[in-house]
Amino acid sequence: MSAVIHLQALGLTEYEARAYTALLALGRSVPARVARQAGIPRPKIYETLERLEGRGLAAKVGQNPLEYAPLSAREYLARSRRSFDDRLSALDRDLSRLAPEPAPEAVYHLRGEAAIRSLCEDLALNARSSIVVAGQDPLADRIEALTPRGVTLLRADLSDLPSIAAAGQHAFLMSRDHEAAVIAHFMNDPAQGEAHGVHTHNPVVIHLIEGYVGLAAQRRQETRAPTPRRKAGA
Repeated sequence: MSAVIHLQALGLTEYEARAYTALLALGRSVPARVARQAGIPRPKIYETLERLEGRGLAAKVGQNPLEYAPLSAREYLARSRRSFDDRLSALDRDLSRLAPEPAPEAVYHLRGEAAIRSLCEDLALNARSSIVVAGQDPLADRIEALTPRGVTLLRADLSDLPSIAAAGQHAFLMSRDHEAAVIAHFMNDPAQGEAHGVHTHNPVVIHLIEGYVGLAAQRRQETRAPTPRRKAGA
C-alpha cells in the first residue's frame, strides 16, 4: 500500500504505518481488530497503538473495552511539513557557515546533457521573479513548463542573431532572477561529442546573456510585425 510506504518515509515504523492506515479504514476499533486489519502480530499491537498515540495519530476513546480512534492525518502532515522546513532551515544555516556563497566571478564548467538539463530545471523551479531563456533545444520548452506562476518569462530563439555556437552545435542560454546564468552548447549529432557549458553568478555575463536574448526577442517581434499599409491616395 503506497500510504504505508509514504508514512514510513516520514518516520513511522512499518507496524505504525500499517496500524494507522487500518485505523483510518476502521474508525473507532479495539486493538485486536486493528491487528487483524493491519496484519500485525497481536502481541505487538498494543505498543504500536501507544506509539501512534504518542505521535498524535491515535487516541484512546474507550477503556472497557479498550478502543482507539485515528486522529487527523492533515494535522500530522502539517506538523511533519513544519518539522521538515525547520530542519532544512537549520541545515542551510549550518552549510552557510561551512562554505561561503560562491564568488560572483566564479565560473563552473558543466559536462553532459543530463547535468545541464538538471541544473536548468532547478534554476527554473527556484525562480522568484524572472527567467530569460533562448535556444531551439527542447530544454527551452521544459523550462517554460516549469516556470512558477507569477514569474516573468522572456523566451526567444537565436536564429536572427549571429551564432555563438561552433559548427554542428546549437546554443542554449538561460538566466534566473538576474542572479544566475547558464551558457550551454548541445550537439546536433550526439556522435560528435558531449554537451558542455558553464554556470555562473557573474553579473557581467548575466547582463550580456539577458541583453542578447532580449535583442533576439526584439528582432523576432520586428520580423513578425505587419507591414504598414499606405492610405488611399498617398
